[in-house]
Amino acid sequence: MKISVRNLEPTKVKLTVTADAEDFEPYLDQARKEIAKQINIPGFRKGHVPGPIVDQRVGFGAVAGEAANNGVPELYSKALEEKKIRPMAQPQLDVKQLPTSAKDDTKLQFTATVERRPEIELPSLEGMTLDVAKAEVTDEDVDKRLDNLRQRFGTLVGVDRPAKKGDYANIDLKATIDGEEVDSQEGVSYELGSGTLLDGIDEALDGLSAGEDTTFEGTLESGEHEGQKAQINVKVNSVKSEELPELDDDFAQEASEFDTLDDLKADIRKACENDNQGKQANEARDAFIDALEKDIEIPLPKGVLEQTVSERLQQVTADSDKATDEQKKEAQESAEKELRDQIVLDTLAEQLEIKVSQMDVTNFLASIAQQYGMDPGAFINAIVNNGQLGSAVQEVGRSKGLLAGMRAVKFTCDGEELDLSPFLGEDEGEENESVEAASAAAEVANELSSHDEPAQE
Repeated sequence: MKISVRNLEPTKVKLTVTADAEDFEPYLDQARKEIAKQINIPGFRKGHVPGPIVDQRVGFGAVAGEAANNGVPELYSKALEEKKIRPMAQPQLDVKQLPTSAKDDTKLQFTATVERRPEIELPSLEGMTLDVAKAEVTDEDVDKRLDNLRQRFGTLVGVDRPAKKGDYANIDLKATIDGEEVDSQEGVSYELGSGTLLDGIDEALDGLSAGEDTTFEGTLESGEHEGQKAQINVKVNSVKSEELPELDDDFAQEASEFDTLDDLKADIRKACENDNQGKQANEARDAFIDALEKDIEIPLPKGVLEQTVSERLQQVTADSDKATDEQKKEAQESAEKELRDQIVLDTLAEQLEIKVSQMDVTNFLASIAQQYGMDPGAFINAIVNNGQLGSAVQEVGRSKGLLAGMRAVKFTCDGEELDLSPFLGEDEGEENESVEAASAAAEVANELSSHDEPAQE
């Protein structure tokens, strides 16, 4: 098999693959066998028609076309492996020539245009030391959690006065554009100052009492007229104020397992300390990735970037064409950061020769299913059937590479070494049962697909 590579962009290549007869022949034989199962030839059992008879009956061109459909993707994968090209998107495949008869010396030739992972050189991990800010728990942190707990035990009481920040108002909304009503809602409960509804509604409601209404101009944030300016009438049906319990020992006994408020505060402080250790580990992770990316230029594949930006916009607005400049900017920056991190972590995992086992992938997918309250088996099967298993394997490789990389460097806090082992785990070393990512994907797929086979009666 002959492979030539032409660089179109720093992150885009065009491969021209020419398969020798011995490379293509197995796919021709397989195509003939598959076609033989579908045709009836007098004198031959179905599925046992000789290859030359199949060629004669359906035409060699049909056989070659079927063989190319199966062979080109596999030959493309072999070409990627041989040339050490790491694709970041699906390729554009184009068959340029096929043999027209069994005796034709014309070779299968196709091109593959694909966006690839750029080659970058990461800094050495040896001797790398990164300082992480100290995670301290303040009285304000404890008080904030205590206030949140109080709110869970708070009650709403109707008040006969104008609404103010922190009150809960039951309201009716009606939006009009050029005098025509375009949307309305009734009985909406809204906390003044929360900023969870339309811009300008907090100012409009402030000072209104039950039975009063006002009109203000606002931008609609959903529906057919999303992004358009409208006149919005808001009517207050009722105003309620939140009454919180007193902070004393009685509250501690009602809200927790502790008998005194001091004991409850001590437990909350301990929880804050545990959370801060997790935040410090996250900061260490971010510092490590930033250190890897520092002073190196990472070209991003344009097509993948555009697709990622589009996906980000779809998460914040139903119509990406109506996205604000700020939303577009945030989506662009988020997408660029995501792709840079992926490229760096993929490169790191490759340099550290990270292995991904079948159990790694299964546990990863099962944990995601658990987070969303889904049946792990059904979720994993859906991933396999949708062709997303490769992405899952890649994600596991990045995670393992990140942990291995962080274990290889030193983290400090205020001049003292920071122990992150509770978050990073122990160095796994070489595992005999580990396999390369591609093999892991195949094994998981085979294992799971076998579970889908119906039981024999």
